Amino acid sequence: MSWHQLSVITDEVSAPELSDYFSDLGAVSVTYMDAEDQPVYEPLPGETKIWPNTKVIALFELDTQPEDIKARVFDAFNQHSLKEWSAEILEDQAWERAWMEHYHPMKFADRLWVCPTGQEQQEPGTVCLTLDPGLAFGTGTHPTTALCLEWLAEHDLSDKTVIDYGCGSGILAVAAVLLGAREAHAIDIDPQALTATHDNAIKNGIADKIRCYLPEQFAARTADIVIANILAQPLIELSGKIAALLAPSGSLVLSGILNEQAEAVSAAYRPFITLNPPAIQEDWCRLDGRKDK
Repeated sequence: MSWHQLSVITDEVSAPELSDYFSDLGAVSVTYMDAEDQPVYEPLPGETKIWPNTKVIALFELDTQPEDIKARVFDAFNQHSLKEWSAEILEDQAWERAWMEHYHPMKFADRLWVCPTGQEQQEPGTVCLTLDPGLAFGTGTHPTTALCLEWLAEHDLSDKTVIDYGCGSGILAVAAVLLGAREAHAIDIDPQALTATHDNAIKNGIADKIRCYLPEQFAARTADIVIANILAQPLIELSGKIAALLAPSGSLVLSGILNEQAEAVSAAYRPFITLNPPAIQEDWCRLDGRKDK
């Protein structure tokens, strides 16, 4: 079916209230978009940060009267906080496949393919990870994830144990097992991330080798490889905890770090890890190294 898509730009104070108001008026969904390409980095766990200029987008069924919705919104909110009202008919499409035009098979270090369903690659000497966008972040298209996948594909993971700290979609844990790791332990604060990781492990036929945990469920243990693709500030705050998960002579891989944040993150880990020079892709970098015995 088709929908009325109504949108308006407002400030970070009004956006949550406007979202609730749209829902009260019968919106079937409400989403936020950045109206000015201003990135928001490093929300704390459980926190939702909103852009200073946020486009609030609501979908309504076709029997809704857009002009009536607009009148109610402009009556309920300060008109100076609302701008660029828009109303259009959004035609139905196969939403779950619409992303396919932007997501194609990707190859890492000549060993690892990451492919959407239906585009799997069967190239000799490589492994193929099947992954579709879903509940949690991580398809390999972002530099932070790509840098970690490159590291995994470049190293011998045979019979290694892996901890994926902040697993998101589970792409790194799944990739590690497909590349030869004996088992992977995936940890995330978001239950949806654990659901996505479990589903992706099943999709790739390795559910018996991946275990998922909320942080409080994870019993202290060490691994041969620890990967943490989160953000710079949590990496710094958790440096002692993350380093303690690594077995002696084990390898640590850190990502989610802007280039200008590399030195601050490095300083937090130098007491525990001998770090290599940063690997850089666009505005992002990866730090990796080995734990001293």
